[in-house]
Order: sequence, then C-alpha cells, then structure tokens
Amino acid sequence: MIRQKLFMLLFFAFVTNASAQNIGLNCLEIKFPNIIVSDVNLPIKLKIVSDTSFGQFEGIEKTIYINDKPNKVTFHHNEAVIKYNFPEEEIVQIKVDDFSWEKAVTPIPLWMSILPPLVAILLALLLKEVFSALFMGILTGTSIMFYYQGTGFFVAIGKGFLAVIDTYVMESLLDRGHLSIIIFSLIIGGMVQLISSNGGMKGVVNRLSVFARSSRSGQLVTWFLGMVIFFDDYANTLVVGNTMRPVADRLRISRAKLAYIVDSTAAPIAAIAFVTTWIGAELSYIQDGLNVIGLNQSAYNVFFNSLAYSYYPILTLIFVLMLILMKRDYGPMLKSENTVRSQNVDANETNSTKIVTSEDKFDASGKPARAFNAVIPVAVIIFGTITGLLYTGWDVSIWESEEISFMTKISEIIGRSNSYASLLWSSISALVVAFVLTFSQKLLSLQQIVESILEGFRIMLTAILILTLAWSVALVTEHMHTADFIADTLLSMSFSPYLIPAFTFILAALVAFSTGTSWGTMAILYPLLLPTSWLLTQSAGINHDHGLTIFYSVVSAVLSGAILGDHVSPISDTTILSSISSGCNHIEHVRTQMPYALTVGFVAVVFGTIPASYGIFSSWLLMLFAIAVLYLFIRFVGKKQSSLPYNIIP
Repeated sequence: MIRQKLFMLLFFAFVTNASAQNIGLNCLEIKFPNIIVSDVNLPIKLKIVSDTSFGQFEGIEKTIYINDKPNKVTFHHNEAVIKYNFPEEEIVQIKVDDFSWEKAVTPIPLWMSILPPLVAILLALLLKEVFSALFMGILTGTSIMFYYQGTGFFVAIGKGFLAVIDTYVMESLLDRGHLSIIIFSLIIGGMVQLISSNGGMKGVVNRLSVFARSSRSGQLVTWFLGMVIFFDDYANTLVVGNTMRPVADRLRISRAKLAYIVDSTAAPIAAIAFVTTWIGAELSYIQDGLNVIGLNQSAYNVFFNSLAYSYYPILTLIFVLMLILMKRDYGPMLKSENTVRSQNVDANETNSTKIVTSEDKFDASGKPARAFNAVIPVAVIIFGTITGLLYTGWDVSIWESEEISFMTKISEIIGRSNSYASLLWSSISALVVAFVLTFSQKLLSLQQIVESILEGFRIMLTAILILTLAWSVALVTEHMHTADFIADTLLSMSFSPYLIPAFTFILAALVAFSTGTSWGTMAILYPLLLPTSWLLTQSAGINHDHGLTIFYSVVSAVLSGAILGDHVSPISDTTILSSISSGCNHIEHVRTQMPYALTVGFVAVVFGTIPASYGIFSSWLLMLFAIAVLYLFIRFVGKKQSSLPYNIIP
C-alpha cells in the first residue's frame, strides 16, 4: 500500500513538472526592435513574465516557431533572443508550446537607410553649409522611422522633428565619451585663447622670427612656426599669418606664397599630431565606428596605427618644405612670386588690417611677448597626455615581457589606455598653469582672464555643434543599418575592398570641397565608411591583419581627403582665415594653392593609398617613394623664381 502511494506521488510530480515546462498562454512577453529594417537580422527578445514559471526554463532548449519556421533557443535568466530577418510587410506569428502570438510588421526598406546620410551630403553640396545639412539628415531618418511605425506622413515629420532633439541629440550628449570630447574641446579652446591674449603665443613667434634673414629662411621660419603651433589650426593660421606678414613683405615673399605655407601647415599638422583640438573629434568618430563593428581596439590605438597611411597631410608638409629648399615654384604661384620680386610690390596685396579671433579686448598687443607663457601650458598638455596614457594603460606583464619590442610595448599600453581621461587631465592642468602664469605676472586682471577663457569656449561652440549633430547622424545610421546597405550594395557590384581607401579619399575631398569644412566631412563620412569598410573586408574573406591595414587606411583616408577638399575650397574657414591673416586676395590664394594641393593629392592616392591597400611594400616605404616622386616633379616641372638676392638683410 505504501509502495502504491509512493508510486502515485512520483507519477503526479513528474506529470506536474512536465506540464510546467510547457510555456502557457500568458507566460511569455515578446519584444520586437523599435526600428525594424528589412533584410537585416534583428533581435526578437523573449521574456518569461509569469511568476509561476520563473526559473523553470533555465538552461532548457525550446523550439520557437516564427511563421512556422523552427528556431532553437535556450533561456537564461528567463530571457532568450532570436535573430530574425524581416524581408517585407507581413504578419509575424510566434508559437511555442501552448503560447501563440502575432503582430503585423512593416519594415523600413533597407535601401532607405542611405537617405539620411545622402540627404546630409547632398544638402551640404547644394547649400554649402553643414549645420542645416546634418539636421535635415537626422530629420529624414526620424521621419522615416515614425512613418513605418504606422504614423501618417505629416504626423511622422512632426514626431521626427521632435525626436531630433529629445531622442537623438539627447542620446548623443548623454554618452560619457561624447561629453569628454566636449569638455576637452572647451578647455583647449579656453587655453588657446588665454595664451594668445597674454602675449605668450606672440612671444613664441617673435623668438623664431629673428631667424628670418632671407626669402628662403623667412619661408622656412613660417613653415617651422606652422609646425610648432600644431595643437589648433585656427590659432596656427591667425598667429602665423598675422605675425609673419610684415616679415614676408620685407623679404619679398608674395602674400600668396605666405598664405599657402600658412594654410598648408595648419590643418595637416593639427590633424596628425597626438594632442590637438582635432584629436577629440577624431577619437570620437573612430570610437563610434568601433562600437558598430565590435573591433577590440581603442580609438587612440586605431588613430595611432592609421598615421602610417596619412599620406596627404604628411606629404603636404614635406612638399611645402621641398618647394622652399629647392627655391622652385610652378603654375600661378610662380607668376605671383616673380611679380613681387620684380616689382617689389605684391600685386595681390589687400589692406594690412590684422585679423583676430575675437574682440579687441582680447588683443595681445601691449602685453610682454614672453614665450614661456605659451610653451609651458602646451608642454603640460603634451607630456600630461603622454603620462596619462601610460598611467591608465599600464600593465606590468606587458612592460616586463621580453618577447615584444619597446615600441610594441608602448603601442599596446596606449591601446589599453583611457584616452578621454588622459586628455581631460592634461587639458585642465594646462589651463590651470596658463591661469597661474597670467595672473602671477599681472598680464591680465582676474576678470580679463575669465573673459578670455570664456571667449575660447565660445569659439569652440561651432565645432561642438557640428560634433553633436554628427553624433546624432551616426546614431540614426546605426539604427537604420546604413552600413549594411552600403556593404551589400558594394558586394553586389563586386566592388573591390582594396579600392575602398582610395574611394573614401576622393569622396571626402569632394564633400569637404563643397561644404568648406573638414570637420563636417568627417562627421558625415566616418560613421558611414568605417563599419562599411570592415564589413566588406570580412565578407571578401580578407585575413584579419590585412583587413586591419585597409581599415586603418580608410580611417586616414577620410581625414586626408577632408583636408585636401578644405585646401582647395573657396568657402573653407581655414582657407579664408589664411588669406585674410596673410593679407592675400582670397581668390588668388585659392587659385595659387589649388595646383599644389591637387598635385600632392594625386601622388598620395596613386603612389600611397592604393598600393598600401594591396599590401605592396610597407606604408612607410611607399611614403618615401611618394616623396621621391614629388621631388622629381618639383625638379623638372618647377622653375626657379626670378633672381633675387637671398641675403636681403646684411
């Protein structure tokens, strides 16, 4: 009798447990993605919501039927995820055990994912203004999202307009990395303005200008100053141009040549140096791309590795130096140089009014030009950033390893570092040092110091607005899977992944030429092309290391192409500032600079970017070969300027 009762008890327990492992009618919650795009594998989340069912399906494999197609899933912590491709408008039916659920779905056609960035690019080309272009790109994306969620056309536009601010701009600003970039940019802007107002920047320039004793040495000093003031292209352009203009006139250097040297050292050096006002934006764009593709590298490490493929900015700096040393020019620049040498008057001279970045109360004239007031804060940024990178990325096992070289150790440590924290620490330290130096010497009153710093903040607001809109566009393209569409399209066209860097360079140059902003170009293209290039290399079966080479080349190609377009664009802010601060007619500056920029751009792509993508020789060997090509071009195409004694000053 006892045995029969025990048997019946075990039998009912088994039946009850078996029944409990069936998912009942109200046990499961289904969550679809908020934004559903066709032909992309998207996650459908399943969650056990019945109290009586919690824990009963842990680790148990279940078969979920989606439109009668079986999918094996295993629940963990009462949740499971299924990847599903929504090909077209349909009713999606989900069944498992006793549970059944259905929902009508109208996915966004994948081809529409290209519309937000395409609208941004086309409007930038047509309007020649990047702010409204980026805003309209975001609005296009948000409107499409709401429309395919079942909202009417005009209501979708209205909701999309509000979502630009309350969703995409807010999400972009709430990102910790993005906030770090904004704060860093503001602090750097404040420091640059302060060391300009206290006379420190002028002191640096004055120390170097005494070496200008001839036409060639004057150009060399200008080039060197452009290299020294590497941390900000605006500060570089305004300080070097305004300071060296009277020196250039005395040495019979044409205003066009002065403007060219100023313009061609400002952005290139600011773009490739490790600590500049550019680095924050560059790291941000790169990090956004890394987040999409899931590449296990830091943004700083990617930037560091991409420098080997930054052919245009590096070749531009060397090209300018070779022109000066070889005393040769060609094209419109040769004519401009010969005119000022023969007539002792610059035919392209404009009025001599100096341009400053802000109101006259921030003018450094009348302040003692003490170079250390600028050198010390800049040194704090440089060495502070390096120290911060080593501190945050320090790993004893890497440093003590005998199997890797010293440079590899440094690279790996920097790759593990917290670059945002390093930049913030160094920038705020530099600002404090600049504050103490200025106040202790009574160069400015406390109120003037604060006003100068705030003016520096104001100057950076334009860049911050571009960044914020760019982050929002990047978020829209991520939600709409734009990179998937571009990758699929290029794959269907049999587009060679080896040509992506060259294609990227040309596209970036065209966008920058039309918009006049390299920052806006990077904002539009980085989020678009970084994930695309990686997906294409992986889909083409290219091995990981070679795929990284192409990826690094694309990273540098966006930046390089943007600088080239900036150099030849008549609406570029730095081009305009270069011509004005140098006292050169603006159109004359563009006309004389364009042949030089296009020459370097052509050599950079043909002899650098394309061969590097195919793995033909090392990137640095290709760099040397490209330099040799430019040297031969100057030697045989360039001509000596009309005779002028190179020792003008005894």
